[in-house]
Amino acid sequence: MKLYYTPGACSQAPHIALRELGLAFDTVKVDLAKHTLPDGSDFRAINPKGYVPLLELDDGTRLSEASVILQYVADQKPGTIAPVFGTLSRWKLMEWIAFISTEVHKGFGPLWNPKTPAEVRGWTVQALGNRFTLIAKTLADQPYLTGAEFSIADAYLFVVLNWTGLHKVDLSPWPALTAFQARVAARPAVQATLKAEGLIK
Repeated sequence: MKLYYTPGACSQAPHIALRELGLAFDTVKVDLAKHTLPDGSDFRAINPKGYVPLLELDDGTRLSEASVILQYVADQKPGTIAPVFGTLSRWKLMEWIAFISTEVHKGFGPLWNPKTPAEVRGWTVQALGNRFTLIAKTLADQPYLTGAEFSIADAYLFVVLNWTGLHKVDLSPWPALTAFQARVAARPAVQATLKAEGLIK
C-alpha cells in the first residue's frame, strides 16, 4: 500500500492506523499548497480532489476520504482498532467517525482562511467549543471514544484536535480533551507517525 499524506493533515489518522497495525506501506509526501508530489508532478493527476489522504492499494486501486481509508485499514486486521463490521459496536464507531468528519474536521474550515473576518472566526470557535463539550463528556468517563480500547475514531480525533494549536484555540476548558491528547500522543505508533512526518524529533 502507498499513503499519500501531508504532515499534520487528516491523512495523519490513517498513517497512525497503519502503524498501529504494523502493516507494510510506503508514504508519499504531498505539497498541498502547490498540489505537487516530490518529483514536481501534479498530485491532482492521481487524485482529482486535490487533497489527502489517498491510499493506493497493491493492485493500483485508489481510495480517498479519511473516514473510508481509516475503516479499510482497520479491516485489514478485523477487530483490532475497529469492531468487526456488521456489529452494533461498529455502527457506534462509525457514528463517531461521521461526527468527527462533519462536525469537527469541517468545523475548522473557516480558520484555515487568513481572510476570515474576526466575527466569523468567533462563531467558528464557539461552534467547535460546543462539539468539544459533547466529546469531553464521553472522554471524562472513559479513556477512548468507544470505551477502554483505542480505535480509528481516536486517531482521527487526535489529529483534528491538534489543529487547535495551529489556530490558537484554547483547549484548557476541556481537561478531558487535553488528557486524551496526551494519552494518544504517548502511544508508540503515534510517536512513530509524528517522527515520520517530521513533526517531532
